[in-house]
Amino acid sequence: MRRQGLVCHLGLQRHLFTVGRDWCRKFIRVNMASATRRIVCSFRQHKLFYLKSRLQYNAVALPFNLAGPYGYVEQIHPLATRFFHASKTFYGEKVPFKLSDIGEGITEVTVKEWYVKEGDKVAQFDPICEVQSDKASVTITSRYDGLISKLHYAVDEMAKVGTPLVDIEVSGSVSEAPVEELQEKDAIPLGEREESLELELPAEKVLTTPSVRKMASDLKINLRNVQGTGRDGRILKEDMLRHIESLSSSKSTPKPSQVPQQQAKAVERETTSQQPSPSTKTPQIIRPSVPVGVDRSEPIKGFKKAMAKSMTASLRIPHFGYCDEIDMTSMAALRHSLKENPMVKERGIKLSFMPFFIKAASMALHHFPVLNSSVDEACENITYKASHNIGFAMDTSLGLIVPNVKNVQSLSVMDVAIELARLQELGNKGSLGATDLTGGTFTLSNIGSIGGTYAKPVIMSPEVAIGAIGRVQVLPRFNSKGEVVRASIMQVSWSADHRVIDGASMARFSNLWKAYLENPSTMILDLK
Repeated sequence: MRRQGLVCHLGLQRHLFTVGRDWCRKFIRVNMASATRRIVCSFRQHKLFYLKSRLQYNAVALPFNLAGPYGYVEQIHPLATRFFHASKTFYGEKVPFKLSDIGEGITEVTVKEWYVKEGDKVAQFDPICEVQSDKASVTITSRYDGLISKLHYAVDEMAKVGTPLVDIEVSGSVSEAPVEELQEKDAIPLGEREESLELELPAEKVLTTPSVRKMASDLKINLRNVQGTGRDGRILKEDMLRHIESLSSSKSTPKPSQVPQQQAKAVERETTSQQPSPSTKTPQIIRPSVPVGVDRSEPIKGFKKAMAKSMTASLRIPHFGYCDEIDMTSMAALRHSLKENPMVKERGIKLSFMPFFIKAASMALHHFPVLNSSVDEACENITYKASHNIGFAMDTSLGLIVPNVKNVQSLSVMDVAIELARLQELGNKGSLGATDLTGGTFTLSNIGSIGGTYAKPVIMSPEVAIGAIGRVQVLPRFNSKGEVVRASIMQVSWSADHRVIDGASMARFSNLWKAYLENPSTMILDLK
């Protein structure tokens, strides 16, 4: 006890300035019931000072009047400069929480789910929302402690990188400047000094979030032993994880005899105090395995470079898609019987479905010549091709190539099979000439040889149509009598240049091609 001014302990911390007894009593009675964050004080010629405690309390303004019974300040304590600093705003400063760059060149994402709503309180690392890019889903977490004041996007809306996702009323101001140090000589003695009372207060509170406190409580960790790296020494989750890791690694440190005795005891005491009780499960830190090897880069060349150039040009074409299902049961039976024919065996040709597909396409093109045409780059002129040079996609060790069978309209099915065998042999050797790879007017791609069913084929410019043929599957189907029968089913996917080919023309062409394959005997009627 010292018989001078009454010492006021603000924010349950240390005494920061000395005021008259009556004012201090009123301050304690009125304001100490609610924890204080920023205190507005009037002293030194009525100048307002905005002070913020290190303990991060809520805002409250104190009534000050230098002439009033509760407003005079006797002394500014020199310790005030250690714990207070100026803040530009009061509690509740709104900070826009912006969507950061999540990598992979992504510029916008879709908001799939909100984990918070307006008015919710959040802490650092709490989940805010889940966003979906074209490559992955990402959970966005908060960088601040505070209150959600506004959601800028609804679910399923597109959010751009760099734009605000939410507004957060942060618990601490985001831009701060140090207060001019107050010296003991700046104390303002006013009136008679009265009896004073000095209060002993508990030690300074550790700054952290509730989730970190819970983690520390579960693991029996003393937060005062954890080094905080956040603002004002705040302990973050990363600090806790780092501290836990250091405790785990301390078991492999040199024996106490190899370090100073005091340090060895401190390590042992800290490790002992941190051991969780048998009923407490210690969370395991699982680190992802690091892939072995290094990235490598190589220039795009050869067939890949040609494909990159042609596909870039092709995707400027407005594509129209059409799909259908074809019953290949009759065609499969015909092919099986022809494979056993001595004439086929003598020529040494492997008779697949592809020669039938190509010949049927040529026969259908006679009825729909627009699909065997080409357009100029400006799409101002269309050229109807006299020859049916039908290309087929071939998967080789060098990459995907598309040679074409010339003048299919003049060839038989066996002639087409022989030409296919020749092109496939040259393609596997990498010996195809420019004539074999250019001049195509229509293309078929047999994805079924690899295992696919449906596809979205890309038109080979300057052609106007392409078909992708799926694998043949044995599936149950109904016959004309309503009976369930085994059927060999194949899917086909068409793409057409919608600038010159309408959907009806594509569908009618597909129906005619389908009729030839489902009833092979009808092909005889159109053979020339």
